Amino acid sequence: MNPGPVEEAGQTARSLIDALRSNPATLTLIVANVALLVFFFFALKGGAEFRDLSLRNQYELMRETSQLLSKCVVPGGGTL
Repeated sequence: MNPGPVEEAGQTARSLIDALRSNPATLTLIVANVALLVFFFFALKGGAEFRDLSLRNQYELMRETSQLLSKCVVPGGGTL
């Protein structure tokens, strides 16, 4: 009889573990790559939040500056 999908997955997992057990450098590289991907995710997420906050602050400063300049009166009605 043909083995079912669960048995096939089990055999594949066992053969993968045996292959990694015989070559620990491969396992170390896999773990390092996963750790690097996690680090990149959190670093880029933090960078995006900082960029968003920076843009909000810049727009708020521009709005306040525009409001302040709109209240200025030029003496004599001339142009600067």
